[in-house]
Amino acid sequence: MYIVDSTVAVPEHKADELISIYQNRSRLVDEAEGFLTFQLLQNERKLGELTVHMEWEDKASYLNWARSDQFKKIHELEKNYPDQELQGIVPQVQRYKVVAR
Repeated sequence: MYIVDSTVAVPEHKADELISIYQNRSRLVDEAEGFLTFQLLQNERKLGELTVHMEWEDKASYLNWARSDQFKKIHELEKNYPDQELQGIVPQVQRYKVVAR
């Protein structure tokens, strides 16, 4: 299994807006080969810190998704958020290979 976490920090007053965007996401990734699960996590102490947590069957599946036209389409949409404070979000991405369960 392969895990990808993308964490962003937004002003706390924008957290609910970003959560709403993800609650209404396109779900294109759900159809990707090897995709297992998506979760949006909110830090309990820093409400403006949100993490997209995705699980994949393996690294190759994730890389195929990351190189796909659907991936590019989703990330182009992010650049066009009407809210200027959300447009400039740069996530911190962490990738993990599951080595024990």
